[in-house]
Amino acid sequence: MATEFSGGGDPARSLALLWRTGDGARGRSDLSVDRIVAVAVELADSAGLAALSMRRVADRLGVGTMSLYTYVPGKAELIDVMLDTVYGETARPEDPAEHWRGRLTGIARENFALYRRHPWMLQVATGRAVLGPGAIAKYDFELRAFDGLGLPDVETDALLTLVLGHAEAAARRSVEMAETERRSGMSDEQWWQANAALLGGLLDPDRYPVAARVGSAAGQRHGAAYGPEHHFEFGLARILDGIEALISSARRS
Repeated sequence: MATEFSGGGDPARSLALLWRTGDGARGRSDLSVDRIVAVAVELADSAGLAALSMRRVADRLGVGTMSLYTYVPGKAELIDVMLDTVYGETARPEDPAEHWRGRLTGIARENFALYRRHPWMLQVATGRAVLGPGAIAKYDFELRAFDGLGLPDVETDALLTLVLGHAEAAARRSVEMAETERRSGMSDEQWWQANAALLGGLLDPDRYPVAARVGSAAGQRHGAAYGPEHHFEFGLARILDGIEALISSARRS
C-alpha cells in the first residue's frame, strides 16, 4: 500500500526542481538540490520512506532544517525529484539487443533490480507523476523496444505498462520476503523447515491432492512457498509469449 504520492506537492515547484530551472544556489556553497536529493535517497534506502523528513535530511547534511527549504519546498517535491533521480539509474545501452524480446527482457530486469535497490519506491503511488528528465528519458528508451513491431501506439504504451507492472509486483514480493527475514531473523527456508511438521499435517494429500502435490513440488524447488527470481523470470517469459502472439496476430490482419 502506497504511503506517499508523486505529484503531491506544487507541480510548478516540482517541475522547476526536476528541470533545475529555479534560481540556482541560494547562499550556501555546501548545499545544492543534487546533494539534498542524494542524501534523501540514501536515507530512504537505509531506513525506509517513513523515516524520510526534511529535518532528518538536514541532520545528515549537518545544516538547519530551514536551510533546505530555500532549495526544496517540501517533502512532496523532494520525493518527486528522488524518483526522477533513481529513474536515471536504469541502463540505456546505445546498442540494445537486436530482437524485441531481448530488449524487453533487459528493461524488465533493470526495473526489477531498481525496485530492489530502492525499496521505498514501492511505497510511492506514481499515477500523477510530475515528469522530469529522468522519467521521460526512461520512458522514451523503453518504448523504443517496440520499434518496428507495427503495434498501435496505445497498445505499445499498454504493453510497456504490463511489463513494468510485472517487474514492480515481483520486486514487491521479493522486498517483502527480505523484510520478513530481517524482522524474524529467519530465512523463508529456515522458517518452513522449522514448521514443516506442523504445516504438513494440515495439507492432507487425500483431501487436497492437487494442492499437496503442487505445493510440495514448488516448496522443494524454492526451499519456500515462493521463489522471487523464478517467478519474475517465469512470468516475464509468459508475458513476452503473449506479446509475441499479439504481434503475430497484428501482422496477419
